[in-house]
Amino acid sequence: MILKIASWRPLALGLAVAGLFAAPLAAQTMPLADRVAVCAGCHGEGGNSAMENIPSLAGQPDFFVMNQLILMREGVRPVEAMSSFVKELKDDEIVALADHFSKLKPVRSDEKIDPALVARGAALATRLRCASCHLPALTGQQQMPRLAGQRVDYMLYAMKAFRDNARAGADTQMTAVIFGASDADLEALAHYAASK
Repeated sequence: MILKIASWRPLALGLAVAGLFAAPLAAQTMPLADRVAVCAGCHGEGGNSAMENIPSLAGQPDFFVMNQLILMREGVRPVEAMSSFVKELKDDEIVALADHFSKLKPVRSDEKIDPALVARGAALATRLRCASCHLPALTGQQQMPRLAGQRVDYMLYAMKAFRDNARAGADTQMTAVIFGASDADLEALAHYAASK
């Protein structure tokens, strides 16, 4: 019996030591600056995207960013390019990222803005009452994103996904607002939002 107990000691000691090292590793979070550096790879320095179909995050309402990251992390809004980044995010990291990006200054991309499309988009935005959710300056609020200064190509991509019900975890109210809008209408709205 003594031999059996003694033979368990090295195993028990090994498990205890492994537990001591594993617990701090599991509880570690990546420093905010490192997370932000990862984000900058696609969403741009200072949260202002220079990549096609990638949204700018600078100046987005903190609740909007928080909400989207949680929806992505929980698989409600699957975004393949984001899946490896969000899957291990802890709530406090999400809050810190949302706060960080909400405080950055949004800068318009260098995409060419068509003044005729801006004028048409302004009329459509009034008719569709975009300001009732996104505010008159399209700066967003709470879970409603900032549209002002957003990339034209991303806006067009996102609105088509809403219209065509191809965006999982999407706001159904937004889908209803632009249901039936033509591609030309959406392009005009994208130019209008980008011009703000």
